[in-house]
Amino acid sequence: MEGCHSADISNVTSYNAMVVAIVTFEAFGGMWINALIVSVICMVWIKNKTLNSIEKILLFLGCSRFWYLCIAWINSFLSVIYPNYLYVYPIFPLVQSTQSFFNCSNLWVTACLCGFYCIKIAIFRNSFFIYLKEKTDRIVPWLLLGSELFSLVIGILVYDIVDKGLRNKATLTCHGIIWKANIRREEYFFPIYFITGFLFATSFTAVILSALLLLFSLWRHKCNMQTNSMKDVSMDAHIKAMKSILSFLIMYSINFISLILTLVYSMKNENDVLFLSYLIQYAFPSVHSLILIFSNPKLKKILLRILPCVNCKDCIK
Repeated sequence: MEGCHSADISNVTSYNAMVVAIVTFEAFGGMWINALIVSVICMVWIKNKTLNSIEKILLFLGCSRFWYLCIAWINSFLSVIYPNYLYVYPIFPLVQSTQSFFNCSNLWVTACLCGFYCIKIAIFRNSFFIYLKEKTDRIVPWLLLGSELFSLVIGILVYDIVDKGLRNKATLTCHGIIWKANIRREEYFFPIYFITGFLFATSFTAVILSALLLLFSLWRHKCNMQTNSMKDVSMDAHIKAMKSILSFLIMYSINFISLILTLVYSMKNENDVLFLSYLIQYAFPSVHSLILIFSNPKLKKILLRILPCVNCKDCIK
């Protein structure tokens, strides 16, 4: 046992230490940001005994992102520092399935958030769209429940596939049962790649369609205001909203590309590309949640209270 432990430590290079440090910084920063969202909404829930639709979505989003970053950090830490411990049965399938569950939940609840904003803000005369606008508050809980159930199914499938793919490749080591490293990923894990790719594509399509519809509606409304010579204040608000939607589209598209690169290069074991992709994936839940905080008056007020340098006169100067 001691021999294996010392072998793990000796294999940790300065590059691996840097990787762990960067991933730890991103993961813990994102966990803190999302924990703030969850705690604030829980306090609102206790105070008001109820939550509106946007607060429900943010609560689920904050929880899924917090645990996704937590499990992803554990996976990264073990794979770099103590890889032998990661592959002890059944740690590896448990970690992979749990991370897949929370990643799927994160992506689908993000899609629900985009759809909610699109239905609530966009103005279309289509009868089905008007019906959705009227029934949004009733639909949101079912969408969230469906997202979690779908994520649970994905997590169970991932566990089953990983478990079956690795069980026959087990061998005995100083840690007990551990899987060999020379497993052909394309042979055993192709179903995981297919399911994950389908998940990424469908959630990305839902987000892009919602954002483009909302962007089109805001643009058309801005043109109508220009034609009718309405107030500049309303015009500025619409332009600011369009800029924020465009920035989110760019940010989400970069995250989607990094997810696809992770699927492609994980089969080729390109560590440098994978490292860059993981950095983007860990940064997205943190940056987007921070944007959500500053766009929500309650969350922004509490964040400004927490940060000590905000009230520091020297920092303001």
